Amino acid sequence: MASLTAPTGRTQTRAAIFLAVVMAATVGGALGFQHLGGFIPCKLCLEERIPYYAGVPVMVLAAISAGLRWPPIVTRGLLAIGGALMVWSLYMAVYHSGVEWKWWAGPTDCGVVASPSTGGKGILDALNTFVPPACDEAAGRFLGLSFAGWNAVASLILAGVAWWSAFQRKCD
Repeated sequence: MASLTAPTGRTQTRAAIFLAVVMAATVGGALGFQHLGGFIPCKLCLEERIPYYAGVPVMVLAAISAGLRWPPIVTRGLLAIGGALMVWSLYMAVYHSGVEWKWWAGPTDCGVVASPSTGGKGILDALNTFVPPACDEAAGRFLGLSFAGWNAVASLILAGVAWWSAFQRKCD
């Protein structure tokens, strides 16, 4: 295992580009399911996206750092930060999955709305009857996993790639 100050090479450049693209695709897929597929995210779903929103620019910066041959500690440090962000994402996804499977309680403010008004017939009154999704109900499952479960899988893989590339010896 190399230190953060070991020379970098194509491994780190390729990993940073891969991570930036896959992180962007992952959060882009979530946004696509929301805006095109009509899946309304709960509070935890929205919070799970934060590491990706932070991670994409960090990985782009890591790719630039590697490409411009900045000091190795910068490139490797940015890759390590990306790994830490994906560990945070993994934690959030496992927590959310556990809430969906009723293994533990979720946040008390997830899905809470004001009580709907009675007797109104306008569009503003219809907005009051909207009930956001609850954190403890999966919007759907594919191969037995919810969106949160698939985010846990993606986060684990991305964290592994980021950490591996941050501490991988120069192989070029």
